[in-house]
Amino acid sequence: MKPARRYAAAIAAIVTSTAGLMAGSGMFAEAASASSTFTGPLTTITTLASTVPANGDVNPYGVAVVPRSTGSLHQGNVLVSNFNASSNIQGTGTTIVQVTPSRHVSQFAQIGNLGSACPGGVGLTTALSVLSSGWVIVGSLPTRQQDGNTVVSGPGCLIVLDSHGNVQATFKGHGINGPWDMTALDLGGTAELFVTNVLNGTVAAGGNPVNGGTVLRLVISTVGTPRLVNVTRIGSGFPETLNTAALVIGPTGVGLATNGTLYVADTLSNRIAAIPDAVLRLSDDGPGRTVSAGGSLNGELGLAVAPGGDIVTVNGGDGNLVEVTPGGDQVVTKNIDPNGAGAGDLFGLAIKPGADAVYFVNDGFNTLNLLH
Repeated sequence: MKPARRYAAAIAAIVTSTAGLMAGSGMFAEAASASSTFTGPLTTITTLASTVPANGDVNPYGVAVVPRSTGSLHQGNVLVSNFNASSNIQGTGTTIVQVTPSRHVSQFAQIGNLGSACPGGVGLTTALSVLSSGWVIVGSLPTRQQDGNTVVSGPGCLIVLDSHGNVQATFKGHGINGPWDMTALDLGGTAELFVTNVLNGTVAAGGNPVNGGTVLRLVISTVGTPRLVNVTRIGSGFPETLNTAALVIGPTGVGLATNGTLYVADTLSNRIAAIPDAVLRLSDDGPGRTVSAGGSLNGELGLAVAPGGDIVTVNGGDGNLVEVTPGGDQVVTKNIDPNGAGAGDLFGLAIKPGADAVYFVNDGFNTLNLLH
């Protein structure tokens, strides 16, 4: 089947599946008001486990909850991707660990050299999603050492693993350039991946900010080994820059609301942006509409959408979690790194299914934690 026909078929499947999903799950319900916040009542932080595997990888970034048991994956467990090797050099981590709610840790995957299938090497980022079919997709933004400095070694890729942690495919090119974070809309035989990219002109700028950050929507078929059907750039113009402490800063967390709006953590701008109609959009919405900016937002990184529709994000600039309504009100600011240095400790997060709780990593301590 020609690419255009595959895309048309995929879009038709998405329209049908999304309509059914919306009808069956009460989508378009009103968001939580400021008086009924999701994170406001959550007061306890429990450290669940160390995220350091046997090879010593550190700097946990991505967090994703397993939706269905299959292979080595067990429903309700949490996957965490590591960005640094044991050397603590960023962009060199190769492992994903699996943590049970009862705090048992196992290594789900260790990814070896992928050669030209992933340009530049492997350094696992916050871009981590698990589909109900058991496919795990993780981003790579790799580095190498040059004259004693850590430098970006290539555009990276998205790596597709089966339910036993074995690499089965990669997605590269098509605008995939430093995939930094990701969320997924899982529709059974088809899925949409929403991916932020932070390397468009960043290296050439040599530490000066450039407005090159993008958001891509990848339509993939998950029947058999996942294959890429279509890529659409739905967001662009987000500021990004190289950074000696964080390697690179640019658009990070993404969360998909039930009405199809994609929220983006515009990290350098201390801003949350909204891209409407992200599921079916065929055009680039630029940097999107500003939902909220400034205030308690301070280099926000990971982002998720709570069951009531509020946006939950964590700051890279301090140890705070911030909850924002779709209308832009910052209704909760809560310190969730009371024992750490604060700045730079927080990254990925995920809402715990069926519970009033938030999973989050603390990369200052290399732990997975639960706010409940």
